[in-house]
Amino acid sequence: MKTPLLTCLLAFGCHAALTAQQLKAPDSLRSSTAPVLPAAPKTQSTEEIDKLAEEAQKALFNSVDKAGGGAATSGKTDSTKYTPYASSTPRRLLAQKMEDPGLWAKDSVRKLAVMEVAFGGARETVMIELFPNAAPQTVNNFIDHCDSGVYNGLAFHRAIEGFLVQTGDPLTSDESARIMWGTGGGDKTIPAEIKLPHRVGAVAMARLSDKVNPERRSNGSQFYVTLGNYGALEGKYTVFGQVVSGLETIQRISIMPVDANDCPVARIEIKSIKVITQKGPMQLPAMSAGEGRRFIKPDAARGMVGRFFHHIW
Repeated sequence: MKTPLLTCLLAFGCHAALTAQQLKAPDSLRSSTAPVLPAAPKTQSTEEIDKLAEEAQKALFNSVDKAGGGAATSGKTDSTKYTPYASSTPRRLLAQKMEDPGLWAKDSVRKLAVMEVAFGGARETVMIELFPNAAPQTVNNFIDHCDSGVYNGLAFHRAIEGFLVQTGDPLTSDESARIMWGTGGGDKTIPAEIKLPHRVGAVAMARLSDKVNPERRSNGSQFYVTLGNYGALEGKYTVFGQVVSGLETIQRISIMPVDANDCPVARIEIKSIKVITQKGPMQLPAMSAGEGRRFIKPDAARGMVGRFFHHIW
């Protein structure tokens, strides 16, 4: 990281006052085991601190892989499995049946956002099914941002184990603006389209509080992914998508070392998000089984070279 981390940690009080567009995490949902970077001795250089933070991130990333690829739950969610296909308790909101992407009908046509995330010395793919029928304005805004590259290079600025991860703030492209992370994207808002439930892997828009935003309009760019079935959030935020592959990546992000504002210490960055039209079922790698599996990235989401090597090998 290029910005002095000590400045970030010493100024967290100012950031907390400015972070009005972050989704508030109820105390009962916050993890008491989330790793927090301790205050560094004054004798350590910024470069040394940054290196330690990055090494801690890689070590934790590797430990999760060795443990089986899933983050440990704290027992504070009402979900029993980390699977994007497990439905939550029926609610008054519009029901959305979640199907296994490998079993999607051959004649089905869906919008799919393919997100490439870089962290822990690796690059991961997360695929999100979009729901234009339930949230047309929100999905159109999201697609416009993806097509124009708005999300490219932005960081995840919030990670709470067992609760959510959040990104999409334009300010996170600038490490020197870290103290302001979480407050950007409010120059444009989107009308509320609150119809879908917050089940595991739901993708929703952040917004300002009811006190200043009684219409519950969404932030123009910030979005989050939930890691539980949260009835407390129902009817309050616009859900517009669902993670269908790569949920374990979101889980890993949620347990990375964070500062006092739940912001990951080492940078976790969106490299790109490409929206494609997926026809028929998703494909699994030849050696893949069980829940939480990753699906093969569709050819439409690959570059020319990627498509060539995918079919050759």
